[in-house]
Amino acid sequence: MRALIIVVSLLFYPAWAQAADPPLRFSISDSSTMPMIDLQNGQPVDGILHDLHRRIAERVGRKAEELVMSRARIQPLLAEGAVDVSCYMNPAWLAVNHASYRWSVPFMNQRSILVARPETSPAKLSSLRGRRIGTVLGFYYPEAEASFRDGTLIRDDARTEQQVLEKLAAGRNRYAISTQVALDWFNRDRPAQRKLQAVDRLWESAIHCIVRDEPDVPARELLAAIQQMQHDGEFNAILAKYR
Repeated sequence: MRALIIVVSLLFYPAWAQAADPPLRFSISDSSTMPMIDLQNGQPVDGILHDLHRRIAERVGRKAEELVMSRARIQPLLAEGAVDVSCYMNPAWLAVNHASYRWSVPFMNQRSILVARPETSPAKLSSLRGRRIGTVLGFYYPEAEASFRDGTLIRDDARTEQQVLEKLAAGRNRYAISTQVALDWFNRDRPAQRKLQAVDRLWESAIHCIVRDEPDVPARELLAAIQQMQHDGEFNAILAKYR
């Protein structure tokens, strides 16, 4: 009799309770490169963000589903609620405020720099006029945007930071804007005489995750988990793996 009661109870148990929690949808820009992400055949297999996504999901008992998309699609998909977590964000980069999302504590600081070939004399970005500057398609560059708009500087876009630095190394530009982590990764196996150099420090941005705050996403738990990861030193451990 007891077994029969259990079977009947299961039949009427809510469907949502029987199903496993859906994976958390993390956005990844297809223009990202190592050490932030390694895409193989369009799928993430390694990198800072890949490790971070999996660990955040584990903390709340979910799986991470990494959605690779163009950089231009990330903000529209945030607005549509088609992304649960995006972990390469700064409030200044958003064209609009997404009221249904919440900001995490930062997991890293991103330093942007002006980069040149080893034989190039140091220069300040503010002193350059009429120069083509290597940039990433769709990237927002706070301290250079006014100069790009008025033509003082000319953007020379490539799809990824890796390609921007490759063009610079090949002599197609004299200067490029890069992040410090991308430059360090690019230089890691290059001979000393061929390493690209940082010639001007431009700005530093705190990098956060933005979390969708809707009933189907455990936003409070996610934000608490990310904060606990910071407290436990997990961010530093992930970053150190790729230095």
